[in-house]
Amino acid sequence: MTDDVSAFRKIIYLSFPPETCGRPVVCNLALLHHLSFNILKADISPRHEGSLTLEISGSEENYRKGLSYLKESGVRITPASQKVSRDEELCMHCGLCTALCRTKALSVESETRRIIFDVEKCSACGLCTRVCPVRAMIVDMDEDDLN
Repeated sequence: MTDDVSAFRKIIYLSFPPETCGRPVVCNLALLHHLSFNILKADISPRHEGSLTLEISGSEENYRKGLSYLKESGVRITPASQKVSRDEELCMHCGLCTALCRTKALSVESETRRIIFDVEKCSACGLCTRVCPVRAMIVDMDEDDLN
């Protein structure tokens, strides 16, 4: 993949009806639509309804085609994704958030001991928002992602 292709990234929530759970719908996002995906959360079992939170990367055009494919396959897509942001005035740089950040979007700068937040690395899992004592880490809902 080129850098331009992977520049577009969104997090989506999928709900699978029982008849869709056994099909390789998500794998086909990569095979048919040239999208990369990272599974952030999954609850899928054969012959039961399932849910999946995916971070999808690729071109915007392929993303739109992939969404159409998912809808045609009977997958329900929740029309919102979340983003995590930080209130710089509230953050006291205690570092609690860094312990839970799986993607290393939150890290400690060695010289200043300040917390660095790299939004591009953030998967919006929201774990940091649960441990922040001053609520500086905020989950924002982005309603425009599926329009």
